[in-house]
Formats: sequence, structure tokens, C-alpha cells
Amino acid sequence: MKHLEMNQQAWNRRTEIHRDSEFYDLAGFLSGKSSLNPLEIELLGDVTDKSLLHLQCHFGLDSLSLARLGASVTGVDLSDTAIKQATHIAKETGLDSKFICSDVLQLRQVDDSKYDVVYTSYGVLCWLPDLTQWANVIAESLKEGGEFHLIEFHPFHDVMAGYPYFNTYEAYVESESTYTENSGDEEQEIATWAHSLSEVISALIAAGLSIKAFREQDYSPYNCFDGLEETSPGHFQKLVENEPVPMMYSVTAVKPVLSKR
Repeated sequence: MKHLEMNQQAWNRRTEIHRDSEFYDLAGFLSGKSSLNPLEIELLGDVTDKSLLHLQCHFGLDSLSLARLGASVTGVDLSDTAIKQATHIAKETGLDSKFICSDVLQLRQVDDSKYDVVYTSYGVLCWLPDLTQWANVIAESLKEGGEFHLIEFHPFHDVMAGYPYFNTYEAYVESESTYTENSGDEEQEIATWAHSLSEVISALIAAGLSIKAFREQDYSPYNCFDGLEETSPGHFQKLVENEPVPMMYSVTAVKPVLSKR
């Protein structure tokens, strides 16, 4: 609980910083701009008239961008400040959405709905100590035949930066500034956990989901790490001996249809 409260406080403050950043461009979003990248649009496909659960949604810009594409979206985040901001933006835009403040691992205690799609992306897993429980929440939140989509930063980059690859179940506690251009010298104390690729895939399989696709990408759509080069528009790479290292990966999993209609 100490680590949970620490991270909630950190993300409450980060929401205040991010809301005013060029990185998130709230004004652009309110004028009609989407916050989504081509990768997630391609991965999710047509979301028209689909119920979609967005885990760790921050202050809702991606969630509401998905609502603009026709989905009925429920966003979930640990930060009550982020959820208040997301709810405010949703009211301002009139988009089909609702937002829940909850620890992802405890979500089923406050939301027992079933969704066509569960989605989460970009720097989400490091905040979770237990992927077994995470995967079970995903499986329980999906309708039969529903799909789960994950886009995440590749652990290869973290290992190169000196972080562990395998989960020791001990929190890594540090103070660091956030990733937006307006963060200044202010730092927040945070607790994170390492998760290997095998841990992610194994947790989803153990929860009863079938892996449909796994892909790795050699770029980030965000210039959010030290030492990246923009090798083409919107593609930021880490080059070692002039070769790109893996920067992201994506997973699509399906909940099997068990009952006969």
C-alpha cells in the first residue's frame, strides 16, 4: 500500500504537469486532434460501436480519441487527479466515455462489466507488482471472443539503462522527473517493477487467453528517452553500432468462445 500511495501521489502531480505540456497538447486535442499513433490505430482496427476498457488511461486523451473513432470507452487510472481531468474533458467534448479511479489490480471490485476490447499502452506494466493478477483482471473484463491489445516499451531499453530484466517482486524506488518538456528539475518519488517478455506472455496464457500476435518494433513514437535519434518523422530510435535496438512490442490476445450461442 505504501508503494501504491507513493505512485498515486506521483501521478497526481505528473497529471498537473502533463496537462500543461506541449507533449500532450491538450489544446490540440480539444480542437479535434487525435492523440493516437498509427501503430495503435492499426493494432486496434475498427472500434466503431465496440465497448472498450482502457487500463491506465492517464488523463484520458487516448481514451477520448478512441471514443472519437466510435468506441464506447471506459478509462481506468490510479490517479484521482487524472480521472477528474479526464471526466472534465469528456464533459467538454461530449464523447461517449466514463472514467473510474482504481488500482488496475483491484478493478473488478468496482467494475464487473464485460468489454469487447481491453487496451493498455506505453509505460504501463512497470507500475504493477503482479502480472498474474493483472492478466486475470483482463480476462475477467473481456467478453468471450473479445480482444486484449498491449503496446509497451521494450525491456531491452531498460536493461541497457541499468534496470533489471527479471521481476524480483521487490519495488525499485527512486526519485525522477517526468518525461514532458515542462518538467523542470522537479522530481517525484516512484516505485516500479521489472517484467520480462516471458512473464507478460505467460501471465496472459495462464489467465486463459490465446495469444494471437506478438510483434517487436525498433522505434518509439515518442522522444521520451535519452539518446534517441529521429531517423524518420515520428520514429525515434536508439542506435548501437548504427543498428537499432528494440524499443517497443505489441501483444494481441483473445478470450476463447466457450459457450454455444
